[in-house]
Amino acid sequence: MRHFRSSWLAIMLLGAAAAPVMAHHSFSAEYDSTKKISLKGIVTKVDWMNPHVYFYLDVTDDSGNVVNWAFEMGPPNGLERSGWTRNTMKVGDEVIVEGSLAKDGSKQANARSVTMASTGKKLGAASSERTNP
Repeated sequence: MRHFRSSWLAIMLLGAAAAPVMAHHSFSAEYDSTKKISLKGIVTKVDWMNPHVYFYLDVTDDSGNVVNWAFEMGPPNGLERSGWTRNTMKVGDEVIVEGSLAKDGSKQANARSVTMASTGKKLGAASSERTNP
C-alpha cells in the first residue's frame, strides 16, 4: 500500500508540473511576425495573469464599426521588469499597440509595444517574438 501511495504522489506531481508547459505555446505557433499591425483603441478589459497578460481594445475600423481586439503580452513578471504594474493600463485608457497578427485571421495579435495615448509613454510588452532569428 505504501508503494502505491508514493507512486500515485509521483504521478500527480509530474502531471501538475507538466500542465503549465502544455498550456504554454510558442509565438510562431499562433502569430505571424511578417504581418505587423498598429492599432489605436480604448481598453475594455485587462487580464493580468500567468502565463500571459491579455488585454482587449475597442478599435474603430475604416467603415466606422467598433471591433474588439485581443492582445497577448508576456508574463506579468516580464512586464514588471519592463516598468509595468497592474495599474499601468486600465479600462477606458486609449492606447496604441504595435504587434503581429494571429495566423488564424482572428482579431487577435501579439503585442510588441503599447503606447499610452494620453502621455505618449511607450512600454515594451514582453513579447515572445524573436527579433533576431
